[in-house]
Amino acid sequence: MQKRNQQTNQPMNFSQKSGGKSATPSKTNTTQNLGVAGLRKILVAAGIASLCASCQSPQTPTATTTPGSSPAVAPAATPVAVSTPGDPNTVKIVSMLPMTGSALGQSQTMVNGIKQALAETDSKACDGKIKIEYEVLDDATAAAGKWDPSQVTSNSNKVAADGSVVAVIGHYNSGAAKLSIPVLNQVNVVMISPANTYPGLTKPGKGEPKEPNVYYPAGTRNFTRVVPADDLQGSVAGNWAKSLGVQKVFILDDQELYGKGIADVFEATAKKLGIQVLGREGIDIKASDYKALMNKIKALNPDMIYFGGTTQSNAGQIIKDMRNVGMAADAVKFMGPDGIKEQALIDAGGKDAEGVYATFGGLPPKELTGEGAKWYEGYKAKYNAEPEAYAAYAYEAAKVAIGAINKVCKNDRAAIRDAVLATKDFNGVLGNWSFDANGDTSLTVMSGNVVKGGKWEFVSALKAE
Repeated sequence: MQKRNQQTNQPMNFSQKSGGKSATPSKTNTTQNLGVAGLRKILVAAGIASLCASCQSPQTPTATTTPGSSPAVAPAATPVAVSTPGDPNTVKIVSMLPMTGSALGQSQTMVNGIKQALAETDSKACDGKIKIEYEVLDDATAAAGKWDPSQVTSNSNKVAADGSVVAVIGHYNSGAAKLSIPVLNQVNVVMISPANTYPGLTKPGKGEPKEPNVYYPAGTRNFTRVVPADDLQGSVAGNWAKSLGVQKVFILDDQELYGKGIADVFEATAKKLGIQVLGREGIDIKASDYKALMNKIKALNPDMIYFGGTTQSNAGQIIKDMRNVGMAADAVKFMGPDGIKEQALIDAGGKDAEGVYATFGGLPPKELTGEGAKWYEGYKAKYNAEPEAYAAYAYEAAKVAIGAINKVCKNDRAAIRDAVLATKDFNGVLGNWSFDANGDTSLTVMSGNVVKGGKWEFVSALKAE
């Protein structure tokens, strides 16, 4: 197990890991089923094949999906033509992040990190022979207030059809990645994620039975992530809760791919550690309040509420109602994953966010050392602001993409994909790390954080053994 070479904080070592499949949640309410439907095969009629026989570029699958589809179901696909790049010496990197809604603050710092990486090479590669363009795509809508399946589908098809695009940085939400990975997979476009942490996207035996292969219809991997997955983070959270003295916990999740997945791992770990799970419930993220639910939980006398979800899943309202019914921060802790570790959670929760705990799949920007510390100071100087948690990961993802383009030195999607997946001993702002065969990072150091004085404050490095 490779350690973070630039780590100076002494991590808290945990020997207990989350093993195999997650435990089944207590059925205090029906939660969304993560069953996997098989990918429908691409149907290419003879007439279409004949029509495109003279095209220079391969065909691209078009994804279609519905907002209510099962989280583990990959999108259906029909073929469309891929454009021929106008300039063979110009390639494009695209980010797909939620630029609308409360995730904008987090996403904007990720975009800043990507731009920072490109600026360091003047947006060029291969000794100036290759020009790199960058396009920002919004995978959220105002109507949804967060990532939107239809928008993800539209963006994925646009990227797949644009022959100049050779790499994608995204998504922020794992549910969005589930939809776009299969579309990009069939046209050899690599995705490097700074934030997707659902294990089933990459790891056999950590999600549903057909995962992750269902997301890779072409039979090759095209998805990587520079952040550790939730099978590690959920386990670390359970161990951290135990070390904080938690004996009884009630678990909530937002019924989305990321939130339910990490809550499953947390629940399994808590039970192994002897923490009593008082109940489990999937919430309606559109609810105006959760006072009735909070009163029900209060009657069970928990030490902590664990929420698997994001700020955009109404985490702020949950915290407000928890405190309003009398579950004070000094008596009942509230903990969530990295999906709530952003300024937007503090803005949403107000004074009630004080004392909220969150794990993060890495170290906060301020705690990075070596190259990471240099990057942190450079970011603050360039943007005159503190970066949010994932800015460093977006910067790292961009550096990996640029490095792969430098190795290939032409518009060759498959070759650039292979170069990204072959990344080994990368000495970046996150430390020295490699991608494994699944596209997962070798890094395992995470962090525990708490809201104190209206700001997120680093507590300790946490390490999964």
